[in-house]
Amino acid sequence: MITVTTDFGLRSPYVGEMKVAMVRVNPGAMIVDVTHGITRHSIIEGSFVMEQVVKYSPPGTVHLGVIDPGVGTERRAVIVEGEQWLVVPDNGLVTLPMKHIRPRMAWEIDLESIKRFTGWRISSTFHGRDVFGPAAALIDKGVEPEKFAKEIPLDSLVRLNLEPEVDGDIYTLTVIYVDDFGNVILNLENYERPREVELLDFGLRIPYLNTYGQVEKGELLALPGSHDYLEIAVNQGSAAEVLNLKVGDKVRVRLWR
Repeated sequence: MITVTTDFGLRSPYVGEMKVAMVRVNPGAMIVDVTHGITRHSIIEGSFVMEQVVKYSPPGTVHLGVIDPGVGTERRAVIVEGEQWLVVPDNGLVTLPMKHIRPRMAWEIDLESIKRFTGWRISSTFHGRDVFGPAAALIDKGVEPEKFAKEIPLDSLVRLNLEPEVDGDIYTLTVIYVDDFGNVILNLENYERPREVELLDFGLRIPYLNTYGQVEKGELLALPGSHDYLEIAVNQGSAAEVLNLKVGDKVRVRLWR
């Protein structure tokens, strides 16, 4: 199985081109579209989405992620091998999903070797179709990575700095995702359940509850959400709009117990 996460959108032919290229390399591939609606160039958002899919995928799944603002530059095209596989540009996209696959090895894809498998030229602006998609299809087919890639150190991979900053009892957190409901997901997990969450930059203290309907319509709350990260929401509204937050923004919080 190959899962696919991109920022290609659905209006252009890019998703279709990439997927038919994959099937041409591996006619037996089962391809699962996760989303093609990642905010353009948002590596943080892509990393979060890939992490959630990795958590629930069986061993051996190949996860293809193409959020690639550096396409055609010297950034590497990489494969991470573990209990599952990641095929991504080396720009930090591996940061969150790699926590869950017990990584053993990493590889840099060799473009000339990929061309020998596909038989077509590689565009400088569409590595999803010409490099990443075929590489994922080859892995899913059982082709060993050394046939088209060279081993590189795992610790050489680019990682995003998504660790919470802690100063006493104040956390400085990063918005790592805003879903279609406007729920704001912050990079804090494995925390002790609070009674209230103080949003210091907004002068607000909001209740920490289990689900949205435990406050009145239009009211703010914090909750564990479904992804194990601290989430800020508005019942039947958008916390992102109310607080004017987007992916990558910093939010200072204090947890009251």
